[in-house]
Amino acid sequence: MARQALAGVLGVLLTAALVTFALGELVPGAVLYTRDNAGEWAATKLWVLDREGTTWIRVARPGSAWYRRLRVDPRIELERDGARATYRARPHPEPATRAAIDAAFREQNGAIDAWYALLLGRDAIPIELAPTHQELSP
Repeated sequence: MARQALAGVLGVLLTAALVTFALGELVPGAVLYTRDNAGEWAATKLWVLDREGTTWIRVARPGSAWYRRLRVDPRIELERDGARATYRARPHPEPATRAAIDAAFREQNGAIDAWYALLLGRDAIPIELAPTHQELSP
């Protein structure tokens, strides 16, 4: 009986993981490049929001390795639609910005954003990306 219950729970978790991955692939994203301590680039796939002339990303878990790297060195690169550009990242943890950017991501991504918020929580930190006007080759 316990094995059946465990198998059922594992099945539900596996299904949720697969659904989450599939839904995440439906939203157009970008690749964020942050530098590690050795100066090597590390790539992270994520969602991007363009709002009122500003580019935004969010971190759901502030303990994420890419966010820790970004906090140490805010000079990042973002690859979108085959083009890679440099930015300076600036987290905005204040509640009003969080609410506005969360609402904009929800409007852009609909139910998929709601699903991710359910799994990861609603305390994502928005990060403003200010372009450094240095275009890079793909």
